[in-house]
Amino acid sequence: MNNKKFCFIICTNNPAYLEECLHYIQHLAIPEGYSTDFITVTGAESITSAYQGAMEQSDAKYKIYLHQDVFILNRRILADILSIFSSHEGIGMIGMVGYEAIAYDGIMWHMERLGALYQKEPEKPYVDYQKYQYSVHSDKYRYAAVADGFFMATAYDLPWNTTELDGFDFYDAFQCIEFLKRGYKIAIPMQRNPWCLHDDGGLPDLSQYDKYRQIFLKKYQNILGKDYRQIIELYSQERGGRHENITF
Repeated sequence: MNNKKFCFIICTNNPAYLEECLHYIQHLAIPEGYSTDFITVTGAESITSAYQGAMEQSDAKYKIYLHQDVFILNRRILADILSIFSSHEGIGMIGMVGYEAIAYDGIMWHMERLGALYQKEPEKPYVDYQKYQYSVHSDKYRYAAVADGFFMATAYDLPWNTTELDGFDFYDAFQCIEFLKRGYKIAIPMQRNPWCLHDDGGLPDLSQYDKYRQIFLKKYQNILGKDYRQIIELYSQERGGRHENITF
């Protein structure tokens, strides 16, 4: 494992989006002593299989799973990510937008939003970024129960659920729960201005969304309505009261 390397992992089906996404990545400031790489996956059967294969292929400690239509505006984002990860060894994931608790219906955007995001034409599931919760003066970041999958940076490799998730929905919620189950925290930076722009052109294809939502509700019914702290505590008790990776 290369502890001073970032790898951007992008599942893509649109060359124009990918080209622009990589343009922003290639203009980021790279912290001294660190290197960057990227892996693009085309023709994926599912996003989890794409991410799992790329994760196994890369030796980078820090992996950033990014949608092809996300453009990084904060040129210092890599240094900012390092600062957050190094502030607490229990932080396993960083997202740009997150939610304080797991919604009872499984739909993440029905809960309070953290972080910030620019979007081309804000509409559900996103809103104008002024409506997100953030406090740049008192908090460097806030902890969340789930992070939106358009940007997910990780410091640890956990397997993606390729068995139950054979499409392109709900992978982010499942993966976040797996991090919390192991005692890792999910941090959402409090951004004075959004660090990313998501040019998704409106609502995504949600035709299969409910299928995976039902799988999520059945699998994680014991944590619906709970925040990150309650979820970590619950799974800690299942492990005999041991917190493997965090302290509160």
